Amino acid sequence: MLSRVAPWLASHKPGTAEAGISVHALSGADTPALRHLAQQDPVANVFILAHLRSVGTAAPTTGGAAVLGVFDDGILVGACWTGANLVPVELDPAFAGLVAAAASSSGRRFASAFGPAEAVLALHSELAELGHTAHEVRDEQPLMTLDQPPAVAPNADLALGRLADFDRILPACAAMFEEEVGYSPFLGGKEFYSRRVEGLIRQGHSLAHVNSSGEVVFKAELGAVTADVTQIQGVWMNPGYRGQGLSAGYMAAVVEQARKLAPVTSLYVNGFNLRARSTYERVGFRQVGTFATVLF
Repeated sequence: MLSRVAPWLASHKPGTAEAGISVHALSGADTPALRHLAQQDPVANVFILAHLRSVGTAAPTTGGAAVLGVFDDGILVGACWTGANLVPVELDPAFAGLVAAAASSSGRRFASAFGPAEAVLALHSELAELGHTAHEVRDEQPLMTLDQPPAVAPNADLALGRLADFDRILPACAAMFEEEVGYSPFLGGKEFYSRRVEGLIRQGHSLAHVNSSGEVVFKAELGAVTADVTQIQGVWMNPGYRGQGLSAGYMAAVVEQARKLAPVTSLYVNGFNLRARSTYERVGFRQVGTFATVLF
């Protein structure tokens, strides 16, 4: 397949959507092509690769989420997850209009779009023309990785989240979410978000320090996991413990746990969050790309 895709990529003129391009939802038969496409950048595409690892197919989910594929002469050359969120996969910004139109025609409301900055911002521009108004655009989010042991000593108090602590971990997760996006994850109902948090705990992808007083001091999740890459999400320090220089040790401990699952640990961070960026760099993370997030 590489021999067929590469010549097209070499001759394609950025900024144009060429005749003969088609967009439609992928089926189970498209799974190998989607996996091959996403493997071109296993760090940037860890979300979709983790989805494929979990469910094993590119077919639409029972909840109505689907992957839109961009085809050139029958060859998959780009894709976009369309569920509660939009997540582009190796999507040329020239095709953002076609993908946005297809996604919008589903009638689904999107909470966000996130992923490689050029594709996400192109999608946002096209969706805005279709009446999808964003309330915030974070156009510079360094994508960072670490492929070796952390550069600082890990905090030994961090452990895998336990179901016994679910009633403590869930409020901490909700507090992080509200700080990050500006509204409660329980808006419209508590069940879906609660199941998500419980699922992460059951998978061993929830990490937390719950102290002897029952307080969650720090927590994070491995939000996407493949055999090659993990992506850290949901990093949160209890406000009562901020400013004490604890973050680096906790992040080092997260990396140690993540490295048990995959050799590369990744995350993305808001460009304006200089303190967090400094902490991640101290632990050993280095920027390898730029993401963007659009909150609708």
